[in-house]
Amino acid sequence: MSERLFVGLQHVLPKRALTELAGWGACARGGALTTAFIRWFIGRYGVNMAEAAQPDPSAYASFNEFFTRPLKAGARPLAQADWVSPVDGAISQFGRIERDQVFQAKGHSYSTTALVGGDRDLAAQFEDGHFATLYLSPKDYHRIHMPCDGRLLRMVHVPGELFSVNPATARGVPGLFARNERVVCLFETPHGPLILTLVGATIVGSMATVWHGQVNPPRPGEVRAWRYDGQDIRLRQGEEMGRFLLGSTVVMLWPAGPMIWPAAWCAGRGIRMGEVMAVRNANGV
Repeated sequence: MSERLFVGLQHVLPKRALTELAGWGACARGGALTTAFIRWFIGRYGVNMAEAAQPDPSAYASFNEFFTRPLKAGARPLAQADWVSPVDGAISQFGRIERDQVFQAKGHSYSTTALVGGDRDLAAQFEDGHFATLYLSPKDYHRIHMPCDGRLLRMVHVPGELFSVNPATARGVPGLFARNERVVCLFETPHGPLILTLVGATIVGSMATVWHGQVNPPRPGEVRAWRYDGQDIRLRQGEEMGRFLLGSTVVMLWPAGPMIWPAAWCAGRGIRMGEVMAVRNANGV
């Protein structure tokens, strides 16, 4: 299928209905049928079960249990760095925020205000800052971890579309990551504020955080916000902060200031949770 046709079909397909159906199926406990589907999925996408805490596909009662499987202890050692990769996946884009514009793909960008759900004051903290967009494919480990120590201040669920978030769609749908449904999390960190955004996509049944549990569904069609200023919810670097039930993308924002990316980083490069993502000075790369 051509890239243009693939993107065009997404404008007409009933993405929400497909997503709800997929979410229902992923939660179903179908016994031998569920196990057969998990085995097919492992073979189709080349999932490495050797690093899973439970490598036996028949041990998972539902597809969601398999999809959000934990890894063996020590499978993702943390690098010594100011920020480590929060996920397994691939680099979509990264770099500087140009005033308030985040680069998506050739010919496309979107505003930080749109990404965070319309809060201009929040978005202003990241003007001329830095961003990273990381894509999780079906074969990847789908838990999200903290890139650095952080104290949770706010979470916002922003309703939106459910386009695919693969590279072809990023090239073909303007403002993709600020159009899709997303969960925006604001942290206070030793390096300043951090936005960590979980972006939904077609057949992403739901997103969850460790402090809230499942955020969506429900999908009430309006922005929902939770404030945690009065609580002391702290997560250490490398701790799990959330997970996708079926795959998607993480977008992070940082304010202006020193931030140096590894020389090997480039769009399309594979990454693993815990490896060096960025440092504040060149001695740390």
